[in-house]
Amino acid sequence: MDWNTIWANVGSFLETYKVPIGILSIILGAIIIRAILLFSVKRLVEQVVSGVKKKQNVTDTQALNASPLAAVRIVQRTRTLGTVLTNVINVTVVIVSIILIVTTLDPNILGSLALLTAALGAGLGFGAQNIVKDVLNGLFMVFEDQLGVGDVVDLGPATGVVEAVGIRVTQVRDVNGTLWFVRNGEILRVGNMSQGWARVIIDLAIPYDADLDTVQDKILETAVAMSNEPKWRSRIIEKPEIWGLESISAEALVIRVVVKTRTSAKDDVARDLRIRLKRALDELDVTLPSLNTVVLSGFEGAASVKGARPPRTKPISTQATTPGSKGQN
Repeated sequence: MDWNTIWANVGSFLETYKVPIGILSIILGAIIIRAILLFSVKRLVEQVVSGVKKKQNVTDTQALNASPLAAVRIVQRTRTLGTVLTNVINVTVVIVSIILIVTTLDPNILGSLALLTAALGAGLGFGAQNIVKDVLNGLFMVFEDQLGVGDVVDLGPATGVVEAVGIRVTQVRDVNGTLWFVRNGEILRVGNMSQGWARVIIDLAIPYDADLDTVQDKILETAVAMSNEPKWRSRIIEKPEIWGLESISAEALVIRVVVKTRTSAKDDVARDLRIRLKRALDELDVTLPSLNTVVLSGFEGAASVKGARPPRTKPISTQATTPGSKGQN
């Protein structure tokens, strides 16, 4: 058998099974192209992340040098972009493969596809506006760095940690463990509690007759001592501050202390600082008043009654009243 006969048989075989071979080639090509693109995205993300970590010597949740916040943000944003690009690649490869397979089955279907495309365009204009809105809003949120995987956010419909950002849906897990699927088009505002820094704000109610200067000095001393400890030194960004007397009421004076921290350490710093402040006030023999205690005055044997309402008294009015009016005394 000569080469001409072999090529003739091969050509006949290919002509006979042209459609199945074409479909198989499209599927294999789509798998290969998808694998190459996904590998490229993954490799690019890993290079950016590893480069930032080597340069800044930071992790995703804690930093050890002077400028960690921007580095951590780059890591989170890069991973989020990698997730979105992966979703885009998967959707694009599947759609293109389906179109090529349909074209292979019927080469004359291109004219019908034009009509189908026009119909789909009309459908997108009327019935699929929400889908287009979700996709566009999701892309803008990622490109503008409004949120990223691992961020603690308040999206309105849900508040929690971002676990995944898709091209149509963002997944947020709240403090109770519930996983919320929030459509990107329904996100009108994003409150990101993981960007930049956080602030611990603690209001302490002290008795009205307490020595205000002594209490403030003790509170500031306790907070500063905590910030200088090795455990908290890398988590507290700036020296704690006393913002002074926040409010005055009949029951107590309220003093506010604030501490600027890293976003990931806010709750830990707040819990530990509350314990230390309680112990510091105990050393001064300062008893924190109960704001639920109301002193009933104006009666014989007046006593402090917890949860009781203050007595109603007649309003004092300086305005003249006409005879017969309800306000007449």
